[in-house]
Amino acid sequence: MNFLPIIKQLARAYQEFEGYSSTHIRGLGLLPVQFDVIATLANQPPMSFKQLGEKTLISKSSLTGVVGRMVQKGLIATQENPDDARSHLLKLTAKGQKIFEQVFPEHLKHLEMAFQKLSKKQMKEIEESLKTLKSIFIS
Repeated sequence: MNFLPIIKQLARAYQEFEGYSSTHIRGLGLLPVQFDVIATLANQPPMSFKQLGEKTLISKSSLTGVVGRMVQKGLIATQENPDDARSHLLKLTAKGQKIFEQVFPEHLKHLEMAFQKLSKKQMKEIEESLKTLKSIFIS
């Protein structure tokens, strides 16, 4: 059971990252899930709801409500999917793109303030360790 400390540290690291990141995002006037959707749709061709769900960290049940509210606020537009009449494609509106252009660079600077405390070597080691950890769970 010598892996339990790894799980504990991984969970704590994620919790601290989430707190650091989400506090800043909220200060920019967005919910973390809204930021995730905007950042995923930005500078991309329109994508299906399923594709958006696969590219974000949001559960399908939550994503439905989030997208619906963002459509109502005029941040996301829907269009018919020419390849599948049963689904729609999602894309940022001009308003959504403008918000992305305002908040994304600012949030990256905020994250950079934390990550610059690590050396390039430390960042590479952490990245490789996380890749290795991920690989042990892939069947």
